[in-house]
Amino acid sequence: MSDLIAIVYPSEAKAEEVRARLFKLQREYLIKFSDAVIAVKTEAGPVKLNQLVNTTAAGAASGSFWGLLVGLLFLNPLIGVALGAASGAVGGALTDYGINDAFMKEISETLQPGKAALFVLVQQMTADKVLKEIQDAGGTVLRTSLDDSKEKVLREALAKATATASEPESPA
Repeated sequence: MSDLIAIVYPSEAKAEEVRARLFKLQREYLIKFSDAVIAVKTEAGPVKLNQLVNTTAAGAASGSFWGLLVGLLFLNPLIGVALGAASGAVGGALTDYGINDAFMKEISETLQPGKAALFVLVQQMTADKVLKEIQDAGGTVLRTSLDDSKEKVLREALAKATATASEPESPA
């Protein structure tokens, strides 16, 4: 079973930095996730999703390949590629991989403009090591599907880093 974790960061750059750290941790086999999406509330108002997989492009590439093969069979590969790419792009655009886009946009509507939320669909993780790696980035837990005790640990670790970052430096 997967767990959904959504953490709000002050900027898209900070959320992207944490997502890059998660990729590094995945290469070290400390976490396994199926999706990691950054949702940004733009100044104009709408929510923009920065996804890992562009399903439209992937569908177009796959459709082009299969269209070329079908086109070769009927001695018209160019029309086959064009029709395959078009149908693949439409199919890819209609495909929703990982976390539901409408759900992320709905949750992200509460963000202030300029802020970003990192949505991660975690399959498994070594929680203590992953938390140690991302807690210094701070952030605020927006929503999770973790049990209460795990969510409390996550909230406390991120709050501690956020409080440390906002404390004024004492004069030496």
